[in-house]
Amino acid sequence: MRAIDTLKGIVSDLTSLLIGVVGLGVVAGIVFGGNVAFFNDVLDGLLGVVSTLGENGLVGLLVAAILIGLLNK
Repeated sequence: MRAIDTLKGIVSDLTSLLIGVVGLGVVAGIVFGGNVAFFNDVLDGLLGVVSTLGENGLVGLLVAAILIGLLNK
């Protein structure tokens, strides 16, 4: 049981780190344009996901709500 708790903690910490990296990529993309090394496609990728969810109507809204719920845990 202790191993599962340790694994949950690692996954949670890694998820938090990656959310921070995505946020940094969005800010760097906005401030410096799309020509920032390592972060050049983060903003385009995020906008693509939002566009895809928007095109799918109610299903996209449901998926977005599920993702937000998972990230808020």
